[in-house]
Amino acid sequence: MSSQDHPVSSFKDKIKSSWPYTLAVAIIGFISLWVRTLPSNTVFLSDGSVRFATNDAWYHMRTLFVLLENYPNRMFFNPMTNYPNGSYIHFGPLFDQMMAITSLILGMGHPSSHLVDTVGAYFPAVLGAIIVIPVYYIGKYLGGHKTGVLAAILIAFAPGQFLTRSMIGFTDHHVAESLFSTLFMMFFMLALISAKERKLRFEDVFNKKFSVLKEPFIYSVLAGVMYSAYQLCWPGGSLFLFIVLVYAIFQYILDNFRNESSDYLGFTGVVTCLVSTILILPFVHPDMGFSMYYYSWFHVITAIGAMAVFAALSLIEREFKIRKINTYYYPLLILGAGILGLIITKIASPSLYSLIINAPSTVFGIQQGGPSTIGEATSIFYQNGAFTLYKAFSNFTTTGFLASILGMFVLAANLFKRPKPHELLVLVWSFFILLAIYGQNRFAYYYSINVSILSAYLGGLLLEKVKWNDLDQKFKSNVKSPSDVPGALKLVKIEQVFAVLFILIFLIYPVYGSAMLYSNTIKSTGSNEPNQPWMEACVWLRSNTPDPGMNYNAVYEAPKNGEMFQYPDTAYGVMSWWDYGHYIETIGHRMPNANPFQAGVGGRRVSINETNQPGAATFFTAPSEKEASAVLKAIDPRPDKMGARYVMSDAKMATSIFGAMPAWTLDTDGYYQAYWTGSQYQNIPSTRYFNSMESRLQIFDGNGLKQYRMVYETEAYQTDEVGYKQVYNYLYGGKLPEVDTGYVKIFEYVKGANITGTASPNESVKINTTILTNQGRTFEYSQSTTADSQGRYEFTVPYSTEGPIANQTQFNTAPSGPYVLSYGDMTKEVKVSEEAVLKGEEIKV
Repeated sequence: MSSQDHPVSSFKDKIKSSWPYTLAVAIIGFISLWVRTLPSNTVFLSDGSVRFATNDAWYHMRTLFVLLENYPNRMFFNPMTNYPNGSYIHFGPLFDQMMAITSLILGMGHPSSHLVDTVGAYFPAVLGAIIVIPVYYIGKYLGGHKTGVLAAILIAFAPGQFLTRSMIGFTDHHVAESLFSTLFMMFFMLALISAKERKLRFEDVFNKKFSVLKEPFIYSVLAGVMYSAYQLCWPGGSLFLFIVLVYAIFQYILDNFRNESSDYLGFTGVVTCLVSTILILPFVHPDMGFSMYYYSWFHVITAIGAMAVFAALSLIEREFKIRKINTYYYPLLILGAGILGLIITKIASPSLYSLIINAPSTVFGIQQGGPSTIGEATSIFYQNGAFTLYKAFSNFTTTGFLASILGMFVLAANLFKRPKPHELLVLVWSFFILLAIYGQNRFAYYYSINVSILSAYLGGLLLEKVKWNDLDQKFKSNVKSPSDVPGALKLVKIEQVFAVLFILIFLIYPVYGSAMLYSNTIKSTGSNEPNQPWMEACVWLRSNTPDPGMNYNAVYEAPKNGEMFQYPDTAYGVMSWWDYGHYIETIGHRMPNANPFQAGVGGRRVSINETNQPGAATFFTAPSEKEASAVLKAIDPRPDKMGARYVMSDAKMATSIFGAMPAWTLDTDGYYQAYWTGSQYQNIPSTRYFNSMESRLQIFDGNGLKQYRMVYETEAYQTDEVGYKQVYNYLYGGKLPEVDTGYVKIFEYVKGANITGTASPNESVKINTTILTNQGRTFEYSQSTTADSQGRYEFTVPYSTEGPIANQTQFNTAPSGPYVLSYGDMTKEVKVSEEAVLKGEEIKV
């Protein structure tokens, strides 16, 4: 830090010297907010509705409305998803509480639904703009005011996931994570700097030297508050506690080798962890045991453990100095103590030991199997199994990403010259977030902070190299009025001009260009989440299916450990792929079996030798209707209940994202086969794919299925569906109309009416009817069987020819006439009532 950046002698002079930078940061913040709110027209629609930008955003708005309906009681367990189990909400409570309090204040205690939607839509953009403040201060204390301002500019325009997740309408806790984790690092850094500058010792605590303790104590308390705020936005916030602990170990070792006291570090760490322990404790769910993803004893124990580590390392360091033990034994003692601690943990609590051991691979490792199909959980450096820097460059710009790597090397080199605690902190912080994006690209919204700071740090070093501070002082000395500016320009050296141009061209312009391109693209196209067909289908579901008998806005108590939630007899599930679960719940007000928390997916996790658990993956990949229905039956352990009454499918599930379904079962072979097209091999769907339940529903319209009937479809869009049908017709002798059909289709599981009769023994019998959908499209529904040796035959059919009845599904997709039964020269018409379909009644012909 240069001499110009140290506090000046008087408060008035300090204000005078810092106000230009304060004004600059404020302007940057408002520009950042403007960039993030440019696409407001795609969020606030002309019909007065508000469309949020992602499925998790819709879910946050759901939890927000429930909170406001029952304020201050929050929903921690939600029985209206992951039917029939329900789900504990792993989202932290703070993000919703901040929006709720803002809504209550602006609405004077009674906010309207539109006001709440408006607050929710703007919230991520506001938090994304505020983050320029801690980034500025971190940059300032790393390299001076110029570095801080440059860092603020870079984060204001930072592209990629950070910009995406802080745009208007992206109402998710990710931007709050970024803000509070950065504030945590800022205050922790300020506490370290303040405590070290004051040469704080633990004796100062015992002797109550408040003049020494006051500022470090305040910063440490604020660091603890911000860490708690971060963790109360996301339970996985222990990641940053881990980063600080690793930093602390290295800092203790460095200080010990340099024969310097680390009391400043111990004091900061103990106070920070103590505050966070106190603030996290009220939110712990004891029945969660040890879990990283829900507020459990794990979070309290890790905070207490971290506090113990700071205290123990400080105590050990003092003993080393008192006993004059060789400093080289210090890291060996730390290593031995760590191994011993793990051994004790394994003996005392195997579950906690397992969580600690597996946590690094969970965060930093590359996902396998089903989790590898989650877009945000894939590695930023691997695509289709090959190493690539494309996603890194697109998230941070090429120069930004390379500058961050170079910045870490420069900070590492400084360790051998003039190591400063806050420089080492930034280095360790940046390195581990880089490892985190290697494991999961979602952490790119964290790394954007590091990229901005490290890039600004390099820019600041460049300005320092061309003696920018000298030029600054000359300007202050020579420019007393605007008329002095032309003459002072002669003081500017050519290398200083080139340095500024270099920063503008290689650091600022790339992030500015990427940010404006993305923002204007969203402004033109919208986020399209959910798309119109899914919005329409969920609205239809809400209006035309029976009430499941649940209070949508109630706060329900979680069932006792090991017990199931007690649903009313009228409750039922809706089966779809997990991507769409929140839409089914928040827009359709129905209970999905699977949701974007990957609850209810089923399948396998580790080995193909595992039992294939019932869920969405096993249902949609089931090779027959019988096996698919067995999955629905197994989802609900109650003997008289099926796991789902409705099934929602879309064109993507049957085509572009179908591969994710078998990936969750770890049984991926045989769904596609290589086919020579004349110029190259191309993977096309195979027999196994066409036999899957998803294909039977979406591609074949459920034709031939006995207990699944289409009750609604949305408008058709151009998709890959036609290509799949062409493959089926060409290779397998099919006669499917090669047209796109409803983008989203809703099917109902029914018992089915049993049509029985007699024909000649062993004679082929066929039944068919024409189905007219709500879109005016027709398709043939047919089954065939062979009469037994006694001439008896039986069909189970799912469609009613008589229309819907009260308090049941109000379908408008149905047969256009009676069923036609035919064998030999005989044809008969058969009418089927809705009661017969729902109750499984027999109809004798």
